[in-house]
Amino acid sequence: MSLIKFLFSKKFVKQIFYFICIATFILIVSVISLSYITMHGESVEVPNLVGKTMEQVELDLTTLNLNYIILDSARYNSSFKPLSVIDHQPNSGSKVKINRKIYLTVNPSGYNEIIIPKIIRTTIRQATQRLESSGFIIGEIEYVDDIGKDEIIEISHKGKKINEGDKLLKNSIIDLILGNGKL
Repeated sequence: MSLIKFLFSKKFVKQIFYFICIATFILIVSVISLSYITMHGESVEVPNLVGKTMEQVELDLTTLNLNYIILDSARYNSSFKPLSVIDHQPNSGSKVKINRKIYLTVNPSGYNEIIIPKIIRTTIRQATQRLESSGFIIGEIEYVDDIGKDEIIEISHKGKKINEGDKLLKNSIIDLILGNGKL
C-alpha cells in the first residue's frame, strides 16, 4: 500500500476523525474545569487593614477567606500602636481571589531603649546633633533666664524632667529648656 493510498483510506480518515473528536472533548472539559479551579470571576475586595491589630486583621481576613503573611516588622512608626499593621499588599480596595495571601508590614512592639547622651550645659547645636544622631526627635524649645545663652539647662519628655543617662525609646520626642543669656 502506498503512502498516498493510506492517507485517503477509510481507516486513516476514521482515525483522524476520532483524534479530532477526542481532542475537542478534552479541550472543552479543560476550559470548563479551569474556570472552576481558578474560580474565574469570583473575587473579594481587600479591606483597609492599616492601623488594625493582628487580632482584628485575622478576624477580617478569615471572614473573607484570605490568608496573610507578615513580611517585615523593622520599621517602627510611633503614630501606630505596637503590633499593628503599617502597610499591606495588595492595597485596600483591590480585587483578589479567595485564599489569596495578603502581605503585611507590622509595627514592631517598640524600639530598644537608648541612653540619653550628655547634653546639659552644651550648646543647642551640639545637643541637637547628639540627640538626633542617637535617634531622638527634638521637640519644643523653651528659654529661661540663665547666664548660658543657647545652652541646654534641662531636658524633658512628655512634660517630665529627664536626666542624662536615662533610657528612652528611639524616636522619642525630647523637649529642651535653654538659657537666654540673661541673669
